[in-house]
Amino acid sequence: MRENAQVCTAQRLFATNMRRLRTDRGLTQEKVAEAAGLHPNYISSVERGERNISICNIERIAIALGVSMSELVAAV
Repeated sequence: MRENAQVCTAQRLFATNMRRLRTDRGLTQEKVAEAAGLHPNYISSVERGERNISICNIERIAIALGVSMSELVAAV
């Protein structure tokens, strides 16, 4: 991540929810990446909160996890 880069609250929330939902389903980052048509390194950087991802990729990840897009950004 860039030095002194600020990560917004929504980005951190998305990263936390994504990791929780993925691990709850027993999926690896590689399996999610494959199902979403994304690179495993991309999935990893999203889970670390390093990426401000597009709405299209949020949809792809939600489908890969079998959840709604709103579950990825919901405060728990």
